[in-house]
Amino acid sequence: MPVTSEIVWEVPEPLSTHDVRVDDETVITLRQHGNPSGPRLVLSHGNGLATDLYYPFWSLLVDDFDLIIYDLRNHGWNPVSGLENHSLPTLAQDNDTILEAVDLHYGAKPRIGVFHSVAALATLLSPKKGGDFAARVLFDPPVCKPGRSFKDYEDIAKRMAKTIRQSTSQFKTTQELVDILPYIPAWQHVVPGVFDLYARTTLRERANGEGYEPRCPPEYQAQLIEYASAFAVLVDFQSLLCPTKVIGADPTLPYSYLPTLDLSDMSTVDYDFLPDTTHLLLLEKPQECVRSMLEFIEPIITT
Repeated sequence: MPVTSEIVWEVPEPLSTHDVRVDDETVITLRQHGNPSGPRLVLSHGNGLATDLYYPFWSLLVDDFDLIIYDLRNHGWNPVSGLENHSLPTLAQDNDTILEAVDLHYGAKPRIGVFHSVAALATLLSPKKGGDFAARVLFDPPVCKPGRSFKDYEDIAKRMAKTIRQSTSQFKTTQELVDILPYIPAWQHVVPGVFDLYARTTLRERANGEGYEPRCPPEYQAQLIEYASAFAVLVDFQSLLCPTKVIGADPTLPYSYLPTLDLSDMSTVDYDFLPDTTHLLLLEKPQECVRSMLEFIEPIITT
């Protein structure tokens, strides 16, 4: 049953782009949107997604903020490079290289990192521990604690990786994917127009011109999830070097990705969750996400 939406999210052309070579075979394209005179936000996305997909969220920030957005390696605007280097430590290293490039190309000024899911986990794993940010806002990072929760997390990660490897990797049209999404539980709560935006931002035309394929191949997505548990327990919230806000999905709801960790007992983390949201909270309640983020960063950017 085809599903249509009257809302079409059109991501504007960036004010500028800049290619950053993060290793011998990998290039990541930075894009600048918004108000270059405003406080700077650096944004990136979750596994298998693309930062352009988050336009319902960051479109609410373009008048007031200098937005530097990028896709993780092998995602979004970036070409696909070797699978052997597609790992969380490499993503963390890329993040550090990208921040240096942001300063060199756009000029140095305080920056606030705004990261979702795997991008949030990657920045938490950086040896710099956030010291290169004025602050960070992390949406539902897939972290977990050692012990029983780790075993559950590991089992779920393995099942998810297997499911992703078995998922469809070719589509005759982008509409074919749009028509599937309403039947996938994880996508039940997104705002109107996201199905179409998802298809346009995460699929690319195949090299032979015959249909479309995921910009981040399923094998790459699966590999990140498969090894996520080994790194998710390494996050040390006691050693963060910048103010950090974690905005989680509702931990009382069935999770749509890896289990959401309730961090309310962590004294070193400013933690909230958004009621009635899942892992895709930025696409479900973008206005509430912006409001919660601004409550945290406004005292920082005005001092």
